[in-house]
Amino acid sequence: MSDQIYVVGHINPDTDAIASAMGYAWLLRERDSANAVAARAGALNAQTSWVLKTLNIEAPTLLTDASPRFGSVMRRLDTIRPDSQLGAAWILASKTGGLAPVVSEDGIPYGMINGLSLFKYFTDTLGPRPGDTTVREMMAEKCRDAADTAVPQYRANAHIRDSLNKLLRLEYNDYWVVDEQGVYMGIAHQREVLNPPRLKIILVDHNEPRQAIAALEEAELLEILDHHRLGNPHTHQPIRFTVDTVGSTSTLVTELTAEAGLSMPPELAGTLLAGLVSDTLVLTSPTTTQRDKDAAERLGRWAFVGGSPLTGKTIESYGKEVLIAGAGLSHRNPKDVVSTDIKPFEGGGFKFAVAQVEVTDILQLSEHIGPLQNALNDLRDKRGLDFSMLLVTDVVRSTSRLLVSSNAPTILNDLPYPPLPDSTRDAQGVVSRKKQLLPAILGLLER
Repeated sequence: MSDQIYVVGHINPDTDAIASAMGYAWLLRERDSANAVAARAGALNAQTSWVLKTLNIEAPTLLTDASPRFGSVMRRLDTIRPDSQLGAAWILASKTGGLAPVVSEDGIPYGMINGLSLFKYFTDTLGPRPGDTTVREMMAEKCRDAADTAVPQYRANAHIRDSLNKLLRLEYNDYWVVDEQGVYMGIAHQREVLNPPRLKIILVDHNEPRQAIAALEEAELLEILDHHRLGNPHTHQPIRFTVDTVGSTSTLVTELTAEAGLSMPPELAGTLLAGLVSDTLVLTSPTTTQRDKDAAERLGRWAFVGGSPLTGKTIESYGKEVLIAGAGLSHRNPKDVVSTDIKPFEGGGFKFAVAQVEVTDILQLSEHIGPLQNALNDLRDKRGLDFSMLLVTDVVRSTSRLLVSSNAPTILNDLPYPPLPDSTRDAQGVVSRKKQLLPAILGLLER
């Protein structure tokens, strides 16, 4: 739909990215009557999956890139069977602008009838002099004989840009659009394919292109709502851009909801509260502001009502459950640990990524250091980075240990976190990647 707006967070989404996308899409629908849909740019992590399951909420639709696909420009025209008479094709074509799609009983496209295919059929069959053959007799012939069976087919979810050379090379004005099994879905006209509508996108919880869905430049970016450092993408026209110094984007969505005089349904309020307490470590992170505390109180008032899945909970009790749901190393693949909650950055000519994982006991890290170190090195190599890091945060004691990939730039030796015998660094009191760790890293790389 041309007026549909996708509200989407960053790749490798955390709970705040999912919650703020869902909350802001809801607000846009309620406040502005916008056709807004929440989306996610990647798989759900364990914490977010637990939250949505607890609250009985469906996950947002998956949207990994903004490049237009064939499904966005197709029209589901009526069809006829191969054994139908040409007269039926004539009647259908008069309604569709001169086109009659011929589809077999199993839903597989057979061929297409248009003016050119009819002319070719009559010329080949009747010759240059039709003689005594009447129009009635010609219209009684089977559609299969007059259909062009060489019309190109494209999957509905295929990117248009990947087929542009073929589209321009072939002399066809209409194309089949089919599903993964090759079953008919619709017809795409060349003029729409060559000028497809741009997806309308609103970014939440990030503003750096490296963290956004692929092919963002092919979309129409409408707005950004975030609480991170600036690294905003290029836009073709002015947009609404809100970046504020709060602990979570869920806080910003909550404030906008309150300003509109609205209150969220308990389940959605619980989702946003999960995003808020996750990003602020239940309001104890140094990123926490009074506005976060006020937003948490408001969300709790909306979420902890009678009949809600969170009835009887408090911010503290629910917050601890949320943190525990995403914590731990024992039952997780090291590759997943270093790639689930990860963000790419650039600074001082270096490309790097910082992942973060939460545990309830930092002592459990000792038995996983080797596999995690190898996973960090593999991630660095596969993504073409100069180095990668993993911040292992103890959510109970509010402290962290830092793992750095091997052969990292020597300048990182000056990080203010003492090295330990197990090759990790002791990041005492560090719990925020955004406000504590990243400034320390960039301060060294850019000096």
